[in-house]
Formats: sequence, C-alpha cells, structure tokens
Amino acid sequence: MELSDRVTLVTGSGRGIGRAIALKLAEAGATVVINDVGATDAVNGVIEEIKAMNRQSLGILADVSSSADVDKMVATAIATYGRIDILVNNAGITRDQLVLRMSDEDWDKVININLKSVFLCTRAVLRYMIRQRWGRIISIASIVGIVGNAGQANYASAKAGIIGFTRSIAKEVGSRSITANAIAPGFIDTQMTQKLAEQQRQELQKRIPLGDFGTPRDVAEAVAFLASDGARYISGHVLNVDGGMGGV
Repeated sequence: MELSDRVTLVTGSGRGIGRAIALKLAEAGATVVINDVGATDAVNGVIEEIKAMNRQSLGILADVSSSADVDKMVATAIATYGRIDILVNNAGITRDQLVLRMSDEDWDKVININLKSVFLCTRAVLRYMIRQRWGRIISIASIVGIVGNAGQANYASAKAGIIGFTRSIAKEVGSRSITANAIAPGFIDTQMTQKLAEQQRQELQKRIPLGDFGTPRDVAEAVAFLASDGARYISGHVLNVDGGMGGV
C-alpha cells in the first residue's frame, strides 16, 4: 500500500487508534498532519516517531467540533503542504449513561465531537479535494453504531450518523474520484477497554469468534488499505474490524 506523495489529516491522532493510524500511514509513505484538542506532549511524540521514519509531519491543536478551529486547521495544512489527499475522521469521546439519566451536556458533547466533527472536517477538505479531483475520506464509526449498546445511546447515535453521512457523501462526490468509507471497529484493546474488570473482558471476549480484542494496529491496517489505490473502487462501504462479530 504505497502512499508516497499523499498528504493525510488524522483527527484525534495524539493517542490510541488515531496514533496507530497516523503511524501506519506514515509507514506507507504519507505526510501526516496530527490533530488533537490539547494533548501537546502526545502530539509531539507522534510527530517525532513519524520524523524518525524520514516522513514529514505537522501537529495542529484544534477542537474539531468548532467550525472556526476546523477551517483554521485545514487552511494551515494546505498552506504548509499545498494539498490534503486523505482525511481520517477519528476523533471521538464517550460519556456513557442510561438515557433517563443522561444530561443534555453529555448528549451534545458526544454528538458534537463524534459526529458534527465529521461533517465539519469533511466539508472543509472537500473544497480542496474537489479541485484536485482525488480524495479519500475515511471515518471511524463503531460496531455500536450498527447494533446499539445500553448506556451508549449518544455514542451509538453519533456512530450510526457517521455511517449515514459516509454513504451520502460517497454519492455526492464520487464523480470527482473521491471515495468515502467508514470503518466499524469492534472491541479494540485501548485505554478504555483496559480499564474493564477482568471478568468483563472475559465476557466480552466470548462474543468475539476470533477470541480476543483487536488492536489499534488492526484498525490502522484497514485505514491504510482504504486510503490506497487498491481500494479505488470501494466507496460508501462500512468495513467491520471486529474479529468476526459481524455486527450482531
């Protein structure tokens, strides 16, 4: 999967799945713009790892739920590298609670960061992708957006929204050689799942045919494929990276 001369922007890439995606795209040859809302040390750490591969990288702190921040971030990336070829909408948070106990703030925060950001970032980069008549938009959804999950109505709604948004965008911009796809990870071994009690982890693993949690690298490999020329005829698709759970 060769991505030399491609410029990619990965939101929420200071840590976790976003970090793994940024590093994988850099390994494949891409120039990578790292974004996080305020984790300066984490962003700088990813940049140093990328530069150690002799790849170019730029860090931009921005709140991707803010239209002004997003427009400024994209303008900075364009001013630095002249183009954005690949957008990976990865930024996301959880604020879990049963609906009857969920506050307006917890609903709005998750929807804004997980879903509104996808709209804002996609809109901002499409202005340039349409002109260059090439682009890849890859958004990180979740298996929860397909099957739902008790206590995560806000998160599930946002992730389901990403899937609908992706399929709509694929129809809007396909004529300009721009693809739009989503990836729906299952249970991935991140800081969030590492906080689970051992019994909870074991119960979750029983639901996975492959028998174990995935890794951030597993998601990153899928992103790299969808960003490559090998996936040129794949658009409007949701790729489950879930160890065989199959969205059920």
